[in-house]
Amino acid sequence: MLRAFRDAFRIPDLRRKIVFTLLLLAVYRLGSAIPTPGVNTAALSQATSGGLFGLISLISGGNLSQFSIFALGVLPYITASIVIQLLTTTVPALEKLSKEGEEGRKKINQYTRYAAIALGAAQAIFFSLYITSNPQYVAVGWDPGFFTVLVMVLTQVAGIALTMWIGERITEVGVGNGISLIITSGIIAAYPREIAATGQLLQTEQTSILRILIFIGVILITIAGIVYVYQAERRVPVTYARARGGAAGQARGAGQATWLPIKVNQAGVIPVIFASAMLIIPNVIASATAARAPGVNAWISTNLVFGTPLYIILEAALIFGFTYLYNSVQFDPKRIAEQLREAGGFIPGVRPGTATAEFLGSISGRLSLWGAVFLVVLTVFPQIVQRGTGITTFQFSGTGLLIIVGVALETLKQLEAQLTVRRYDGFISKGRIRGRLNN
Repeated sequence: MLRAFRDAFRIPDLRRKIVFTLLLLAVYRLGSAIPTPGVNTAALSQATSGGLFGLISLISGGNLSQFSIFALGVLPYITASIVIQLLTTTVPALEKLSKEGEEGRKKINQYTRYAAIALGAAQAIFFSLYITSNPQYVAVGWDPGFFTVLVMVLTQVAGIALTMWIGERITEVGVGNGISLIITSGIIAAYPREIAATGQLLQTEQTSILRILIFIGVILITIAGIVYVYQAERRVPVTYARARGGAAGQARGAGQATWLPIKVNQAGVIPVIFASAMLIIPNVIASATAARAPGVNAWISTNLVFGTPLYIILEAALIFGFTYLYNSVQFDPKRIAEQLREAGGFIPGVRPGTATAEFLGSISGRLSLWGAVFLVVLTVFPQIVQRGTGITTFQFSGTGLLIIVGVALETLKQLEAQLTVRRYDGFISKGRIRGRLNN
């Protein structure tokens, strides 16, 4: 990995792309330090320590805890992308657009931006009303009325639009996926503060060096496991008939062998996000009905909070369900079997058509099971480790580590691909020059 970055800095074009990416990420982090007008950030940070608020704050690098101008970050864009992606497989008009090449992709991206702005506005209204309904979260000198809500909503919508622009510019001109890098930078930005807080526990003798070493060892083992599972895939052998010429390419000869890769973790962190979003709903309902149903509120506050056994069981069940649901939408065995047949491809030993679809469906089902188990372990294990070691100052989140490792691997692959292309182009150019000199 270090060699790839070193070689990239030696090439002027790639060096400019890396510097451009770092500058835009610095602009995003600078905006993350600017709070939204009218918010008491010191009081609000205490309300974003767990549940969906904690997950959003984690992805945004703590922006939600201080309700900065980038408080919602890329979350509306991610949600809109997931919704549009799911609708593409069910809405005929969107499915037709997805098959129209570059122009269709541009239109779908445009729809995604509109949906992100609309969804972001709705989320901004929700958070703004939540803040103004609690006077302790409103800054001194601000009236928790319509004008304050309007200022907060407009600020957040503008921040969402600017964040999307930064992400798209990084993707087009820089290195890596811009949205993913923004999320990663937000997560990493919180680490220095959390490491310092953990060191403070050691200085005040609230924890021991042995517990910290165990904690670090568990994090390293988790990272190694994420890398292993992230790259794990089932390669289904596929053979394509190859034309040997003849009228309209009718004569067929020996097949060209390749494979169809199916990842173990096809859904990424999406099931975890959905599960956390579902589990925050009972807490929101309990808070809204605390005065009328204090018993229900007390039971939910005791049993359905982050880290409790019932919360862990429900979260695991929801992750399993969302993993199978998302994979069934993303990976359609019937569609893939039809595409293979149209392209003249087949799986050795499996008949084309329905048999191929059933074969691919069985493989996807087994991989979805192991992917769901992986996500459950990755979500539950950190909660158990934090309870066992007593170190709660460091946000040991399997979701965050999965995002960081995944983005790092994808960015590295893109760098290596660009290095390979440039070496190949240089090799061809030298060959042409030598050929001209010889002639």
